[in-house]
Amino acid sequence: MQTISGTADPASRPVVGPSRGGDVIAHIDLGLDERQYPGIIGLLRYRPETAAPLLAMVEVLMRGPHPLSEGERELIATYVSGLNECRFCRTAHAALAAARLDEGATLVEQVLTDPDTAPIPAKLRSLLRIAAAVQRSGREVTAELVADARAAGASDLEIHDTVLISAVFCMANRYVDGLGTLPVDDPAQIFTTAGQTGPS
Repeated sequence: MQTISGTADPASRPVVGPSRGGDVIAHIDLGLDERQYPGIIGLLRYRPETAAPLLAMVEVLMRGPHPLSEGERELIATYVSGLNECRFCRTAHAALAAARLDEGATLVEQVLTDPDTAPIPAKLRSLLRIAAAVQRSGREVTAELVADARAAGASDLEIHDTVLISAVFCMANRYVDGLGTLPVDDPAQIFTTAGQTGPS
């Protein structure tokens, strides 16, 4: 199973993007101060026409009624973002997962380090294996991985949405990093600029 062990710590990645007068900026002019609107926040403000359907899908996937808890779904998003080394998404969704899981940040870090040894249910572990396969390539989701998830108690809906969450966050990670947006390592800054007081 693929983990982020052996890869560069996402927090150690350099800030990307061209520089004007010492200020780090995205690859394109977003027409705003990226220090106030880092990561995907600035991109959503730049292109609200595409932001609306993207946010609507994320709302259904991550907040809608579901057999997987919000914390478990956030953990899948965090894990995929960690595998993609996307600092912004990893930071934001790790904070959300920690806030929604009884075990908090400790469990999130254990999963990011090695989901095979993290103290999580077999069903969630099998879904994270599917998520890791999606992160590498959708074609790496094998019948065996799906059968293992079913044997661990996963429903077709949970398998479907794990694949979709993983695919959506791969897209979001590439959107954020592909346009060279400003990464942030402090979740408080992310949620403040997003108009929230923090994960709750």
